[in-house]
Amino acid sequence: MSAFASAALLILGVFLLIMLLLSVKVIRPYQKGLVERLGKFNRILEPGIHFIIPFMERVRVVDMREHVVDVPPQEVICKDNVVVTVDAVVYYQILDPVKAVYNVSDFLLAIVKLAQTNLRAIIGEMELDETLSGRDIINARLREELDKITDRWGVKITRVEIQRIDPPKDIQEAMAKQMTAEREKRAMILLAEGKKESAIKEAEGQKQAAILRAEGEKQRQILIAEGQAEAIRKVLEALKMADEKYLTLQYIEKLPELAKYGNLIVPYDTEALIGLLRILQKVKDTELPKAPKSEKKPVEEAGNSSNLDLETLKDIMG
Repeated sequence: MSAFASAALLILGVFLLIMLLLSVKVIRPYQKGLVERLGKFNRILEPGIHFIIPFMERVRVVDMREHVVDVPPQEVICKDNVVVTVDAVVYYQILDPVKAVYNVSDFLLAIVKLAQTNLRAIIGEMELDETLSGRDIINARLREELDKITDRWGVKITRVEIQRIDPPKDIQEAMAKQMTAEREKRAMILLAEGKKESAIKEAEGQKQAAILRAEGEKQRQILIAEGQAEAIRKVLEALKMADEKYLTLQYIEKLPELAKYGNLIVPYDTEALIGLLRILQKVKDTELPKAPKSEKKPVEEAGNSSNLDLETLKDIMG
């Protein structure tokens, strides 16, 4: 009896130990547990240690962290009938573990298939150039469409990224040639603009140089003219300061020499003529002569006047 009792107690102890181990459930910080009692949802277990009823309750652990799922590559026809190969990645996070477990059988597969069908629909409305340059637009539209459907699954689509969009090889070669032509075009435009700028700068430099030369020549001519005007002014001042009586005597001394050749003697100004007539009047003590009737009489009178005594004239004027 003692041996049988000992064995029974041992078996009972092992059973209790197993029941205790089965009843203890540890939930990690990034997890939540869904407790099902007899096939029906009962409660949600938060992170920590929990006790359940073995064989009556079952715990389904749900990871609440953000996950990423890869959308396999697929061929999509664009609006302009160009076939491109597209693949993407989808980032999601479970917000409601109950909906994620009970509203969809396999939400990962559902997300992948949903992303593929929406990619075909979105890219099918766009041309090739729009598809290649509008990745941000595709990402935003795809995330919006996925988020509308996955909301009832308790899943939040946080981000969608298009990894690559590969057109056919012939299209890629044509695009490479187009890119090369565009680069050559930009290089030629830049070269032409550089030459144009250089020509403009050179023309502006020549213009400025011509203006400066003209200004210099203008200043030189002004200075020359001012110098000549100053010289003439100085000469005139010197002439004004000269003795007018001396100039008159010099004029009278030249009259006989000029009269030898039959020249018509005309005084250099009216005042000189009047002065000469006054001198002749004092010498001859006669009246002023009348105006000559022919061109020969002034010459004869000039010849007669040359016979005057110059010393007498000097004394009179002195």
